Amino acid sequence: MSATLAVPSTGGYFDSALQTRAIRLLPADYLVTDQPVALVTLLGSCVAACLYDPAMRLGGMNHFMLPGGDDNDATSARYGVNAMELLINDLLKRGARRQRLQAKVFGGGNVLSGFHSHPIGTRNARFVLDYLDAEKIPVLAQDLGDTQARKVGFFVQTGRSLVKRLPATRDEVVDAERALYGRLARAPVAGTVELF
Repeated sequence: MSATLAVPSTGGYFDSALQTRAIRLLPADYLVTDQPVALVTLLGSCVAACLYDPAMRLGGMNHFMLPGGDDNDATSARYGVNAMELLINDLLKRGARRQRLQAKVFGGGNVLSGFHSHPIGTRNARFVLDYLDAEKIPVLAQDLGDTQARKVGFFVQTGRSLVKRLPATRDEVVDAERALYGRLARAPVAGTVELF
């Protein structure tokens, strides 16, 4: 398979809801491929940017947790500023043309309580829209904000996307995000592989 991941792949599977072969992305992952698969992720306050070049039938997705990082962590895809650069550069390296890139963006739900003055979801959503505007990459579709988690499926060859909003009582997304943000504060990143 022609693909790149920021961390080791969790492997492909058959997604019965989407009725296709799929690859699941976790936080801090990104993947670019030209294969007939759906890239699938589960988002709370995180954001997934889906970019594709329709002429090349090539696309990719990232899943980032925070808008920006620190200078000591410049290669981590858990930060939007890095995840966007990694995704765009991988697409261009595989033959995509910047002027043909199109975007669809999802997530940024304010699912975590206790972040009222500067909610992470809102900051992530604002970041991705500002970033794409600055890069002159048109956003053809978006489902950002609110307080719900989402399951996103992105078909890289066609640019088609499906979003399922998950009930607000979906505690596993909130619990997983709290655990990840807690580990971010404690664990340093070593090289290009993140250990959770």
